Amino acid sequence: MIEWIILVLVGLLLLIGIFYFNRFVVLSNRIDNSLSQIDVQLKRRADLIPNLIETVKGYAKHEKSIMAEVTKARQAMISAKNLTGKVKANGVLEGALGKLFAIAENYPDLKANTNFIELQRELSSTEDRVAYARQNYNDSILTYNNMVQKFPGALFASMFGRKVKEYIQIAPSEKVVPKVSFN
Repeated sequence: MIEWIILVLVGLLLLIGIFYFNRFVVLSNRIDNSLSQIDVQLKRRADLIPNLIETVKGYAKHEKSIMAEVTKARQAMISAKNLTGKVKANGVLEGALGKLFAIAENYPDLKANTNFIELQRELSSTEDRVAYARQNYNDSILTYNNMVQKFPGALFASMFGRKVKEYIQIAPSEKVVPKVSFN
């Protein structure tokens, strides 16, 4: 009789262990998928930028330094190897794109150009998709970290070598509130 009880307990522990192992696998895969979606959207944005630059070039020929800055920032984002590098390069690219759009304000014909307007719309849509992908990534990290840190998941996480993962962090420069002045 005791043997049966021990056997049932061992079987139950084994089933619980299998459940937690599979759950960690699913959550890790969800995190990898979320990160991949961020990459897809960043690549989509990077692919739109050369078209945007070519459209602006026709109107703002003397603004070559901004064009070069955007191109360099785009290349840095594409060649970034890890999440931290991508986030940093993305911040630089966003700053360069901001300057490019500021130039467009000086060219009414460019602002009215349908190609430029469509590219701006696509970039804006892509920015929304990047924000959504980041949110999805951080949500996946939250679910995973809760599983790793809460009991009894913490016991199985240590058994399976699972550790807490990091969220995508916003760079301090992106946290600064822009000053608005009507002078």
